[in-house]
Amino acid sequence: MSQTFMAEIGAARSSAPLGRAEVVLDFTRSELFDRTFNEGMALVEETAAYLDGEGRRDSKLLSRAAALSYAAESMKLTTRLMQIASWLLVQRAVREGEMDPMAACEPRYRLKAREEQPGTLDAELPVALVELVLQTERLHERVLYLDRRMYLDDTPAPEANPVQSQLDRLKAAFGG
Repeated sequence: MSQTFMAEIGAARSSAPLGRAEVVLDFTRSELFDRTFNEGMALVEETAAYLDGEGRRDSKLLSRAAALSYAAESMKLTTRLMQIASWLLVQRAVREGEMDPMAACEPRYRLKAREEQPGTLDAELPVALVELVLQTERLHERVLYLDRRMYLDDTPAPEANPVQSQLDRLKAAFGG
């Protein structure tokens, strides 16, 4: 993760004139976005090529239980990749002016956190599939981090006036 970009996001969020829309636009125009977008789309292509080619051959060599595990993992893998790709395409639409940055803040465009799956990957699964699963999980975590940093409204609540707090407590105590 680019320390410079994260510092820019932090600075942008702390300065009053720069709002959420500007933070989103800054990200979509950044080198970090370009690298993340290219990595995500390359991983989609690599996964599709594997699952349609070598992966089909690999899955036919597995035991019945491992083949079932393969099917489940490949479904989770493709679902996760499609979620990442969708998020990245929304960001690209913002960059290209096809979507308003504030529209990208809507919950339907946000990346959802991955549900923790108990257990580990089946030891019989092909190494290539396991590597794709791990790469996708790492990418998902990075994109989720970016999503949270850019879109969660974490502006601090206004601080309570200490004098008013004391007056309210006195009122409550003395029934005033």
